[in-house]
Amino acid sequence: MRITIFGAGAIGGFLGVRLVQAGAEVTFIARGAHLAAMREKGVTLRSEGQSVTVHPPCTDNPAEAGPQDYVFVTLKAHSLPAAAAQIVPLLGPETALVTGINGVPYWYFYGLDGPYRDRPVESVDPGGRLWKTLHPSRAIGAVVYPAAEVVEPGVIEHTYGDRISLGEPDGSKSPRIEALAKQLIKAGLKAPIRPRLRDEIWVKLWGNLAFNPLSALTGATLERLATQADLQAVARAMMVEAQAVAETLGVRFPVDIDKRIQGAAEVGAHKTSMLQDLERGRPMEIDALLGAVVELGQLVGKPMPTCELVLALVRERARQAGCYPALS
Repeated sequence: MRITIFGAGAIGGFLGVRLVQAGAEVTFIARGAHLAAMREKGVTLRSEGQSVTVHPPCTDNPAEAGPQDYVFVTLKAHSLPAAAAQIVPLLGPETALVTGINGVPYWYFYGLDGPYRDRPVESVDPGGRLWKTLHPSRAIGAVVYPAAEVVEPGVIEHTYGDRISLGEPDGSKSPRIEALAKQLIKAGLKAPIRPRLRDEIWVKLWGNLAFNPLSALTGATLERLATQADLQAVARAMMVEAQAVAETLGVRFPVDIDKRIQGAAEVGAHKTSMLQDLERGRPMEIDALLGAVVELGQLVGKPMPTCELVLALVRERARQAGCYPALS
């Protein structure tokens, strides 16, 4: 099985090493010092008290790899539109694109019964560019739960989690998704195939759309946001608004808000990815995690006053830090 990890940073690197260990033919697409280190010394994964180093092909030129069976896209959502053209050389007639990206995916409405079927989500796919370049018929959705960090170039530390939920946009159990699940299981991961993956996307997004921007605005950790009464109330209001939007679109939440907030509190004094990006001056995933949710709210006619307020504030906070595009 030929697999490329496009964006072989922390999560991509973790998956790639596990897949190499399981016998897959894996190519890592990366850049900068991380790429240089992987080329020179291999890719080292530290996990569960053990360390392993593998030596897969590593490049910044996808054309060197050629068409693949599967391409895992493990970029931040805001990076995908600019990277789409680079992914094209990896695509053969049957290549599947596994989108392990947080937030609302660009293919969200592909094949989805209802009035919004096959509609691009502008917040994450401006002008429908991704839809045209990386057609959603290629997409296999993935909700990624492991946490990992690039602790130094070429070295990845896996801290927790071993589940990647998979789902076809149409909910089918296709041969391609079954083959992928078997390969991931062989790599030591849990890989359930979900007929309603959008439900799971929303459960993860439910917390992220509230806690990530609030942490960037306040500097507070997950534990504080989820347990301090005034901050929790703001997060809860955002989650209530988002739930109304999701349920209008046919989503079923398997847990309630209290359980989702409790889950965030149990993570402890953790800085969200959006706060970490702000502190490091990196682009922030505002539109995939909250902008797209507000867009969907406007689409279905649901009021989202708290989400809209927080979205405006966090966008401006990010602009001031150079982590979000300036107003034109």
